[in-house]
Amino acid sequence: MSDASSTSVVRLAAPARGPVPLAQLPPLSLYIHLPWCLRKCPYCDFNSHEWRGGAADLPGLPERAYLEALQADLEAALPLVWGRSVQTVFIGGGTPSLFSPASIDALLAMVRARLRLAAGAEVTLEANPGTFEAGRFADFARAGVTRLSIGVQSFDDRRLRAIGRVHDGEQARAAVAEAARHFASFNLDLMYALPGQTLSDLAADIDTALGFEPPHLSAYHLTLEPNTLFARHPPALPDDDLAADMQALLQGRLAAAGLARYEVSAFARAGHRCRHNLNYWEFGDYLGIGAGAHGKISSAGGVLRQARFRHPQRYQEAALAGRAVETERMLEAGDLPFEFMLNALRLVDGVPAALFAERTGLSPATLTASLRRALAAGLIDPDPAVFRASPRGLDFLNDLQALFLA
Repeated sequence: MSDASSTSVVRLAAPARGPVPLAQLPPLSLYIHLPWCLRKCPYCDFNSHEWRGGAADLPGLPERAYLEALQADLEAALPLVWGRSVQTVFIGGGTPSLFSPASIDALLAMVRARLRLAAGAEVTLEANPGTFEAGRFADFARAGVTRLSIGVQSFDDRRLRAIGRVHDGEQARAAVAEAARHFASFNLDLMYALPGQTLSDLAADIDTALGFEPPHLSAYHLTLEPNTLFARHPPALPDDDLAADMQALLQGRLAAAGLARYEVSAFARAGHRCRHNLNYWEFGDYLGIGAGAHGKISSAGGVLRQARFRHPQRYQEAALAGRAVETERMLEAGDLPFEFMLNALRLVDGVPAALFAERTGLSPATLTASLRRALAAGLIDPDPAVFRASPRGLDFLNDLQALFLA
């Protein structure tokens, strides 16, 4: 907000209660959760479940039964999205690449038969190097996947062992090379501030990653999330000063290589931003199916939040009975400013201020007090036409987002 607008007098009505009707609907995405992985990483707080049979028993993975549950889940949810086009599909996990290419083909065919996919829809599949086999990525491409997201994390065997990954550096390099052969767009995940990692270790990881000329790269600071093995048994991590130097090194090297930072943790070449994640950050809609999947669906009556049952077996039973949704609620007016800003302020360029009214049904005047506090703290850009974190605001994003809590 500009200085002039921040000092103008705005007369606010009493806070609205209940859901807020919307004049138009945002873009719609589809998220599909495949919950199994070979090993639960000690830092992971996602809804992932170890496949007890391990790599040797992947033929025993209940792919067909789970796809039947996904179909029942999707069919029960269709009335919420009748007539709407799906712009992007994201198959996440877990480790979705544990599923055979034939199952991914059947899954996408099932989706296309029940939903209208937009022309040129982005279809992303998460893949881990530990599930890599020559030819497998090519088969995913033939099934209709347009983009891979590869969970490399590091190319250094020592660092990979320290964070409990099932693959080694050689497998990581082979997987990225194969992805580059078969996909015009792919993402490579890196983590930094790992146990025992030095600045030169990270520089070597960056050099290796850039050698594959990735169109998109996501870089995450390792954090100790509650209810994880690392939270219970914390490893020794780089101190804050070293972690800050690592972040600066990453951002500088990626920018020099043509990967522009467009979100807190995401970097992309021109034309390769993740459209699915952009829809999240711009407070678009997404239908989430699969164990533990969350969704946000707008209608003329307001914004609905849903969550599916988390445990795979419980989810499958509930989905086949037509009751995959464990919890749902309509967002009230007081929830919307924080929900919107929690996402939008992650974008380096921010979002147009007009998008707030379009996606929430609320007047931007409801944000005035929070914006004033953010401006006074130097956390937000003063441009009244854009809601955008300042460089300081990106560094202290949690503090900035918290200013918009009801």
